[in-house]
Amino acid sequence: MMSNPLLPISVLVLTLALLGWGYFRSRKFGKLGLLSWLQFVALMAPWLIYFGLFVLGVFINFTTLLFLLLGSTIAYVAISNQLRKIVSEEKSAIEQKLKRDIEVTGIDRPNAQDNLTNDLPVKTPIALAMSQGKNQLKLFKSLPAEDMKLMQGIFGIETYYVTETIPYQEGAIFKGNLRGEPDVVHDRLTKSLHDRLGDRYNLFLVEGQDRKPVVIVLPSRVSNVDNNTIPQRLLILVLIVANGYTALNLGALVGGIPVVQSPQEYLIGLPFALGIGAILGLRELVMRLMAKKYKVKMSLPFLLPSSQLGSFGAFSRISSPLPNRVALFDIAIAPALASGLVSLIVLLVGLRLSAIGMGSIDIPSQIFQASVLAGTLAKLFLGNALQDSFISIHPLVVLGWLGSVITALNLMPAGQLDGGRIVQSVYGRRTASWTTVLTLIFLVIATVINPLALYWGGIILILLRDLERPMLNELSELDGDREALGVVALFWMLITLLPITSSVADRLGIGGGGGLLP
Repeated sequence: MMSNPLLPISVLVLTLALLGWGYFRSRKFGKLGLLSWLQFVALMAPWLIYFGLFVLGVFINFTTLLFLLLGSTIAYVAISNQLRKIVSEEKSAIEQKLKRDIEVTGIDRPNAQDNLTNDLPVKTPIALAMSQGKNQLKLFKSLPAEDMKLMQGIFGIETYYVTETIPYQEGAIFKGNLRGEPDVVHDRLTKSLHDRLGDRYNLFLVEGQDRKPVVIVLPSRVSNVDNNTIPQRLLILVLIVANGYTALNLGALVGGIPVVQSPQEYLIGLPFALGIGAILGLRELVMRLMAKKYKVKMSLPFLLPSSQLGSFGAFSRISSPLPNRVALFDIAIAPALASGLVSLIVLLVGLRLSAIGMGSIDIPSQIFQASVLAGTLAKLFLGNALQDSFISIHPLVVLGWLGSVITALNLMPAGQLDGGRIVQSVYGRRTASWTTVLTLIFLVIATVINPLALYWGGIILILLRDLERPMLNELSELDGDREALGVVALFWMLITLLPITSSVADRLGIGGGGGLLP
């Protein structure tokens, strides 16, 4: 029996709770929701089994894991095919119903003036103004009357039926009823607005406070933010220098120099620093390529130096409106996939070289208890050698592990981190707000184990806690494949950052006795 069964029991309860939450959340979407939930279960099942048994002290071999992955893939593909079939059928039914409604009513679009007089509650500013005999267009002091008329003309019964118009900043909010698929309606409204008013305005289709679709039209210049001012550029230069310094120091430490005493000694840490720089550069490159694909402007990267990791990575602000949740997801997942896969490959190569006797760095084997992922992979490659107090590893192990940790830290579901953007794109703003708060609480608690958590939590709280601004189309949800990929990314973050308890490490022979956790 395990000396401390609390952790595996907690993991089991948490897993069941997440599966239960996903099930009840999917029920309101009917058969489509349940199939999406089954996709998630099929995708996660082999990893839940593998790491669940690992936490319990049962270690299955790589061949068994491959069979589990094969079965999971077959189940996922089968469910995906069924899901696509149902979506196609429902979409066809909706289009036919909408066509019949239009034919029955014979109306092309509602009368904008009727919307503003008959459908408004008496207490709205527009209704009060009209009750006093004033022209309602005079309320829009910052919005030209001609522009307002042209905006009202873009709506129709087949797209979005307006019931209330409210002045907002230099534009307007249009409340009403969505009469089609969000992506189709948004594209039609945006095209109509562009045909009438050019690029002067942006149209946002978002969820209102009452959780009903709302259209907001704002001037384009209001929607863009300048994140590349001169002070910010100077700060970026300072951060680059600081990041280079911390990476070189860590590289020198890996090279066997605890304290650098001369400039020449920094050359020893240069290859390692370049490795960290390559991982960070790859993250930025793929993120900007993805942003370019969706015509989204990004600020210059703000590097975050760290003496323990060499770097926390970098964050870049989004400076222009995002077209939809798909764009936000792709911009967030691309750097995580790139740096995560490269770091994993480097880690695997380093472990392989260590296994054949090419290790040059002696470290306490207990260090591998700091990560479920690293401990699992080390056990696969190094086997019983992990039972010794010290083990010799190749420098690539350190580089790959640090790259994985940097990726995982940025995948934490908070604010404008990659993970926060993923949660916002998959589950929406409300869920992303809650996960940000929970992440900060978790980091405060984790400070007991590693003070680094407090530093990272402070960075998130000060710089990255806010969610991304509303997207042009915030109602269209992601496809099942992206949702599943997002869940896998968050799961990857957990197994990278969560440590192994001493009792489990003893059963698996990791660390030569003793442990990081009781």
